[in-house]
Amino acid sequence: MKLLRDIVSVRRWRQGCKKRVVLVPTMGALHRGHTELMRLARKKAGPGGKVAASVFVNPTQFGPSEDFQAYPRPLEADLAACRQAGVDAVFVPEPAAMYTNDRSVSVCEDSLSKVLCGRSRAGHFNGVCTVVAKLFNILQPTHAVFGEKDWQQLAIIRRMVQDLDFPVEIVACPTIRETDGLALSSRNSYLSPAERAAAPKIQAALRSASGLASRAAIENHAARLIKKIPGAKIDYISAVDAATLAPLKNRKTPGRLCAAIHLGRARLIDNIPLPREK
Repeated sequence: MKLLRDIVSVRRWRQGCKKRVVLVPTMGALHRGHTELMRLARKKAGPGGKVAASVFVNPTQFGPSEDFQAYPRPLEADLAACRQAGVDAVFVPEPAAMYTNDRSVSVCEDSLSKVLCGRSRAGHFNGVCTVVAKLFNILQPTHAVFGEKDWQQLAIIRRMVQDLDFPVEIVACPTIRETDGLALSSRNSYLSPAERAAAPKIQAALRSASGLASRAAIENHAARLIKKIPGAKIDYISAVDAATLAPLKNRKTPGRLCAAIHLGRARLIDNIPLPREK
């Protein structure tokens, strides 16, 4: 497995790749959810293809009060996880290699980023779009894998690829969960034992509401159940169009039920599909 520290090395490595190159962008602190993305990438790359991962804690997607300095950076463990998952090359740049001090250009998304998590994380998705666009330009992947756990991010990246004509196919990986239903997240480590025991009730509430007919009924039912979880505070519960993230008008188009819930120190996000009714 190649460890690539600078853009020149990445481009030299990329020139030697003759078939598919599948990228898995990460911020490190890897868990089983990330390695499943890499295994899917390995499958998508096929015989002779290459899998590249990036490990970069991107400063532009952290708000002033968010945990950039405290974000874990266990690089040796991350590299071992990449190796075990069949990754061929890992790009681990320093911030100075990705952003110059006098930078004045960024990638802004002006619709999908204004709802859901975007309401409480101003500028976050512009930071995501900027760094992903840079990774696409640097690594020139044919495919890139993103998890469905952050459905809003996935929808925004798909829109960016569409609107800016990136020659990259976006591959979605289903949310990886613990056996009790809790979506895997690096922030699950913030949960106390009691909070960890209660956290799966979030997904259970979403599933209980998903069969109802109207957006209001879905959201209200899920909210009633989540309010019963000790210590849970709702950031949002929203039934949205799966592609546009606009409020779901009816069950004739594919939807997504998305939620962000504060539980102790952790802000947990989750979502489930709302299939189109026939």
